[in-house]
Formats: sequence, C-alpha cells, structure tokens
Amino acid sequence: MASADDDDDFLDHEQDEDEPTIPCPYCRRPIHEDSVRCPHCERYISEEDRRPARKAWWIVLGVLLALYAVYRWVAG
Repeated sequence: MASADDDDDFLDHEQDEDEPTIPCPYCRRPIHEDSVRCPHCERYISEEDRRPARKAWWIVLGVLLALYAVYRWVAG
C-alpha cells in the first residue's frame, strides 16, 4: 500500500516534467526555464544573477595601506 508521501513525490515529479526546460548555456543539460543557476554545473545563467566577484587582493591591500598612512598622519 502506497503512503501519502509516495503520492506527493509522484505528483511533484509529474509537475516537474510539465514545466518548460531549456538547455544550460554552459553544460547543455536541460534546466527549468526560470532557473537562476544550473543545478548540474552550478553556474549562474545571467550576469545579473551572478554573485559579485571578489575584490582583487591588491585593491584591498592598497586601501589598507592608505588607511594606515592616514592613521599615522593623524596620530602624529
């Protein structure tokens, strides 16, 4: 005898098949049309959804050195 959970899983699977899919632009596997990231290769589909890139280490170092120079100038 099937449980209610089995029926829910079956219905969810049926609904997944009815949703339109498109190929991922990177790995070419089918993904849902409204996906932000590909569940297979985990890359973002559009530039707007992509996480911001990390700052280059030399920019962070430059800002820290500039703040240290201002501190030394103010502290005397």
